[in-house]
Amino acid sequence: MVVISSVSAKHILDSRGEKTIFVSVKTNAGTFSASAPNGKSTGKYEVSPYKNSLEKDIETLKKFKDYFSDEALDNFDDLRRIEDIVEGHVGANSLFALESAILKAIAKEKKKEVWQLINPDAKNFPRLVGNCVEGGKHSKGVNGKKPDFQEFLFVPKTKTVKEAFDLNKKLREKVGVEIKKIDENFKGGNTDEKGWTTSLNEKEVFEILKNEGTPFGTDVAASSFFKRKKYHYQNPMLDRTKDEQSFYMSSLVKNFNLFYMEDPFEEEDFASFTALLKKYPNTLIVGDDLTVTNIKRLEKAIEMKSINAIIVKPNQNGSLIQVKSICELAKKKNIKIVFSHRSGETEENILADLAFGFQADFFKCGITGKERESKIKRLIEIEKKLRQK
Repeated sequence: MVVISSVSAKHILDSRGEKTIFVSVKTNAGTFSASAPNGKSTGKYEVSPYKNSLEKDIETLKKFKDYFSDEALDNFDDLRRIEDIVEGHVGANSLFALESAILKAIAKEKKKEVWQLINPDAKNFPRLVGNCVEGGKHSKGVNGKKPDFQEFLFVPKTKTVKEAFDLNKKLREKVGVEIKKIDENFKGGNTDEKGWTTSLNEKEVFEILKNEGTPFGTDVAASSFFKRKKYHYQNPMLDRTKDEQSFYMSSLVKNFNLFYMEDPFEEEDFASFTALLKKYPNTLIVGDDLTVTNIKRLEKAIEMKSINAIIVKPNQNGSLIQVKSICELAKKKNIKIVFSHRSGETEENILADLAFGFQADFFKCGITGKERESKIKRLIEIEKKLRQK
């Protein structure tokens, strides 16, 4: 049993240099800590990262330390008791960091890995989804131009996570060389998630990616450029109505044989997701801003047959108990699970344990950069240990 004797919290800086929370818990098994990431492209239905502010959440967690000391924690589901104490008092980032630190303590006390607390029989490893080129809110662009879509992604199918990691890095370098050939403004700069920054538009990027012979796709993040009932494209400048956006998304899937398409429509338009999925059932039509790791939004998406894959970002919700419920429902309804990092990351690597423990189908975590690689390397470490048994 793990008993918490004290809780402390402070702010640290994420990969974008922005403040985020870092929580430490002192227990009979030792002191354990965890941090939360920050998102830039956020859905309006996400749980707020902090109740009022980061500073207030830090104060609140310190005040609750005496309440935690009454709890003896022994397994994953005991996190529910922690949530009963802090519910309504802290935001999603703070709750996620707190619960992550507690899971590390329980795992240590029981001489287990964190993923084993979720599913000791886990055996299937997720496919990596690597962000190679960025646009939208993740990129400052080049000379005022950038892709309107937020991410351009490789999804290699390999025998091991290590092979996928190595392949994604090679593909990223090759794409950089190809961009330089046709983008006279390309200087090799990096974006929020260490993808390439370019002045090319989405079609021009797809033309490069399709030549690499590896499944690929995109995060359109359509809500980020939807306003007053139209999608406002900047590269080139034009506005698309709902029907025009539907036609365009359909043509992209068809013409480029896209394996993966995330948030092709704004976050209220379940019906357009449904129509696209019906037309292309073999393409992953992925909800992120649409579903925001929220079980009610997932239930609606299932009812309307809007998606066949869901992004799971634990700090969108905060509650790992609810994350468990979302994963269980998704599996029951044959919805693929994509555990995902955020654009403002830390070197916290528990996401890998959560993805493997919940048997995610995909692991979206960039390609390079120490904050991304820490998570992928943790997944590779889990894989290596299991293969040695």
